[in-house]
Amino acid sequence: TLISAYIKKLLGHIKGIYIFQILIYDMYSKDLIRGTLRTIVLKLLTENGRMYGYEITLKVKELSGNEISLTFGALYPTMYKLEKEGMVYTTEEVVDHRTRKYYHLTSEGTETARKKIDEYFAFAHTMNLIMSS
Repeated sequence: TLISAYIKKLLGHIKGIYIFQILIYDMYSKDLIRGTLRTIVLKLLTENGRMYGYEITLKVKELSGNEISLTFGALYPTMYKLEKEGMVYTTEEVVDHRTRKYYHLTSEGTETARKKIDEYFAFAHTMNLIMSS
């Protein structure tokens, strides 16, 4: 949105360190995204096998029609927690002289992803019932 673009431009570079987009969303509330981020990541890893962080942010933006822009400040703590909980594991690969960290689902992560996705659809259905009455 215009506001998030303005904030990005306003922040620019501070002491040579690029400040990533503060907003985690463009159209949707921060709480809605925060509550579904784990499920989004688990679903993407289920479908894609392995992904690196930036790739996840691009895929979310693409699939949402540019409505959701994840920040690295939101994504990486989530990835760290998933790794700590044994849902994902990482591998590293050098691409274009840079080390890229790939995330993969563990067997426990695959099972959790299935449950979280089912839970999401059941919840969305219930919310639709409530909101359309």
